[in-house]
Amino acid sequence: MKVTFLGTTSTTGNCPNLYETDRGTYLVQGSRVTDEEALAVLKERGLPDYETVVEVPKELLRFAPEVGA
Repeated sequence: MKVTFLGTTSTTGNCPNLYETDRGTYLVQGSRVTDEEALAVLKERGLPDYETVVEVPKELLRFAPEVGA
């Protein structure tokens, strides 16, 4: 898989980061969600045990290309 760095809102170069792949997907590097209430809601919505969720600031998505653009 080819991974292309799109941007970060970090001032130190650490997470969060946004990447695009050659598979038509994005990779999001951020803090793992550990809040039990949030995880319970996500699991109710079907989040399987083999997947994870990361939380990133809204500002990070400014680096994502607009769909249809």
